[in-house]
Amino acid sequence: MATRGLREILADAGGGVFPPSDGSVTVVPQPSPREAGVLSLSAHAVVFTDEDPEWVRATLAATPSDPLAAPLCPPFLTAFARRTGRENGNIDLLTVADRLPGGPPLPLTRVADLEHPRVVRALRYREDVRVFEAAGEAAGEDGSEAEGGGGVLVLGRGVAGRWECAIEVGPAARGRGLGRALALAARHLVPEGDVVWSQQAPGNATSVRAFQAAGYRPVGAETLLVVGRP
Repeated sequence: MATRGLREILADAGGGVFPPSDGSVTVVPQPSPREAGVLSLSAHAVVFTDEDPEWVRATLAATPSDPLAAPLCPPFLTAFARRTGRENGNIDLLTVADRLPGGPPLPLTRVADLEHPRVVRALRYREDVRVFEAAGEAAGEDGSEAEGGGGVLVLGRGVAGRWECAIEVGPAARGRGLGRALALAARHLVPEGDVVWSQQAPGNATSVRAFQAAGYRPVGAETLLVVGRP
């Protein structure tokens, strides 16, 4: 049976089907020259790299930590980065949500501002990047609208061609549900039959709560190794 690549593993995980939780590590080729890293699922890790799989397994075995935690531990990630000549990115919570029918729940304006920090980062990690702005209005729990500030939604094709979204909410608009509304909007903007993925820094509790309130399901943890400074 042919080994499943990262694209197939992600497609399964997006549909709720995961590799065996047996503590093993799957090593698969990079889906593109840009993308190398580690995807950690429940008691199963996927290392995507064009390096020798035997090097990966030997280095993990020599990592002084719990074997289940080794793929995302600093000793392995440092050795991985040194071996590949890359830099370690953040270790993020990886979440996914199904597409929703109809239009987004708030007015969005598509923009071509390539200077916004979120956009600059997206262009480094994604193709087919689409950027949307929203006014600082989001429906409250009682259906009322809150005004002030604004937000940005970035949507594009990232790791292994998956649709990914990222959001940014201006300071004046925070705490009013705009982040949740932007995350929800992304679910309406991906093509029919697709899902949308997003990464959140675990320490950014506000972002984690916003995405989970918008229906994004935790899948695992992920870190990408990038060429140059993250």
